[in-house]
Amino acid sequence: MNGGRSRFHIVLMLAASGALLFSLLIYLLYTANLLAFPYDYDQGEGFEVYDTVLFSRGELPYRDTEIYPFYASNYPPLFHVMAAPFVWFFGPAHWYGRLLGFLGSLVSAGAIAYAVYRDGGRHRWIAALSGLAFLSSNFVYHIGPLFRQHTMMVTFETLAIVTLASAFPRRNRRGIALGLLLLICAGYTKQLAAISAIAALAWMFLRAPLRAIRWSLAFAAVGVAVFLWLNVASGGQWWIQAIVANVNEFIPEQAFGLFILWFKLHGLLLVPAALLVVYELYFDRLSIYSVWFACAGLFGGIAAGAWGAGDSYFVTSIAAACILSGLCFSRLLAINWRLPGFPGEATLRKVSRAGLILIPLLYLGYARATLKMPTDGVFEPLATALGVEANARPTFYDSASYLVGGYARIGYFLKPDDHAAGAEILRLIKESDKPVLSEEAGFTLAAERDVVTNPTQLRNLDRAGLFQGDQLLSMIKRGEFGLIILRALFYPPSVLEAMGGRYEHKETIHMNGFDYLILYPKGQESQ
Repeated sequence: MNGGRSRFHIVLMLAASGALLFSLLIYLLYTANLLAFPYDYDQGEGFEVYDTVLFSRGELPYRDTEIYPFYASNYPPLFHVMAAPFVWFFGPAHWYGRLLGFLGSLVSAGAIAYAVYRDGGRHRWIAALSGLAFLSSNFVYHIGPLFRQHTMMVTFETLAIVTLASAFPRRNRRGIALGLLLLICAGYTKQLAAISAIAALAWMFLRAPLRAIRWSLAFAAVGVAVFLWLNVASGGQWWIQAIVANVNEFIPEQAFGLFILWFKLHGLLLVPAALLVVYELYFDRLSIYSVWFACAGLFGGIAAGAWGAGDSYFVTSIAAACILSGLCFSRLLAINWRLPGFPGEATLRKVSRAGLILIPLLYLGYARATLKMPTDGVFEPLATALGVEANARPTFYDSASYLVGGYARIGYFLKPDDHAAGAEILRLIKESDKPVLSEEAGFTLAAERDVVTNPTQLRNLDRAGLFQGDQLLSMIKRGEFGLIILRALFYPPSVLEAMGGRYEHKETIHMNGFDYLILYPKGQESQ
């Protein structure tokens, strides 16, 4: 009977592995599809490219938006500094930033697998499934291969937490220093990493208060020194652009909807993760993973409700959940529990035997809950067999659908028509003999034109009362831009009003699932 159960366990584990490897295959194909696309896929990617170009020249992107080209960035520098050497060899392009993000997600998955293997009794299969589960998440899938800094932030966070989990209890000074340095790297990749820093320092304080205070002071000294240098080097614009103007309005419905979606997609791993947190709280010592999971899930989820935020803000909590669920499953199989006053070892052995069946079923269910795939071409027979129909785009299925505010409307594969549409927009820009105002910088970069403004940054500054825009408004009203390209209308109201008064919409180009509005000065013939 035990042999039959063991064989059944292996069959189910193979099935779970196959399902999660299929998810990895879709992720690889999605990445390859995006690497070949030379224009913006996610709104704002082009501005990340431009930040990288500026850093490659030794220039900071934290600038005065009242002066032409009215551009500033609100993101910390590290990810763009990492990508800057590529500009020297390949010029402005999207592919290398997307490749860095994708590789970062693989490193995060590897760190998750290593943590589960090291701290969970060396169960190789559970460790591997934990890493694959991270890559299977719809949220990770969305942002992994984008030219955005969020994935690299999570990579630094995960490496930091896994390093500190071992180094701090053992008083390994080099390991602690490395872990805290990685947290600083995460923070200067994206500000949201402050949540992970708070979780790590709080856990260190719980374990050894005096030692934690000493390390926290050193951590703060380094972080503040970098902050002050950036502010001085940018003439105070770092504080304005990256801090003051980076606070957006909170949308409760968006946060609530994303919390529900987070649980709907990842609940089969979130519940075991939460159970391990409860176990540690009552019967053991809280691990850094538990504190990290609680902080990232709660505060990251709340932050996801801000305008401009979204499902990506849950990715850190997903990394923590994959580690904790993997550790929970490893403990279950190894019968590694301290439960004073509870049923004895015989009962625990029965629970462990049940876990041989339950664990792979949970991973199988998770793979189904996070399923996303094309529904055409070679995938059509499989989509039919699985009973899924396109719901995200005419030829793509996403188990999350796009019904929740803040859930990224991306993930589908691009088609030749999208490449042709991008090339047409590029042609229009090149044929203009005047500057072009484009809501996505990828087009103007490809056309070797000035990148004029960052619409979301202008919006944020405007809401904070820090944007006047006299020169920009004057240029628009005088018709100094040969054409204006809009997609999401993220400019401040005064800018949009000026555009409406001097420009008229004459053409719409559909690309990447969105309508790009081409505006010309009134009275001018379209090109």
